[in-house]
Amino acid sequence: MKHRQRLAGGVLAAATLLGATLATPAASAATTATATASATSGTAPACVKRDVVKHRKYVKVTNLCGHAMHLKVVIDWGNDSPCLTYQNKEQWEWNWGRGSYGKVVTC
Repeated sequence: MKHRQRLAGGVLAAATLLGATLATPAASAATTATATASATSGTAPACVKRDVVKHRKYVKVTNLCGHAMHLKVVIDWGNDSPCLTYQNKEQWEWNWGRGSYGKVVTC
């Protein structure tokens, strides 16, 4: 009788350990995916300067972050700029035809 209880306890412990091991990568992957999504599509930090002239559908963006940044301009109801790498102190302009300025995001 004791042998069966120990065996059952051992099987239960192994199943619990296996279940925890199998569940951990999925939870970890979900957390990593969420973190990656946030990092790739969040609003650009304040060190990225934006000069927007909405009635001319124009924005000038300057990277003042001290390092290269991957950025794009999001246009609500229009075409976004491509995601490109901009070096420190590099600036660029983006004009759009349809839509309105939304924000600058990391990508």
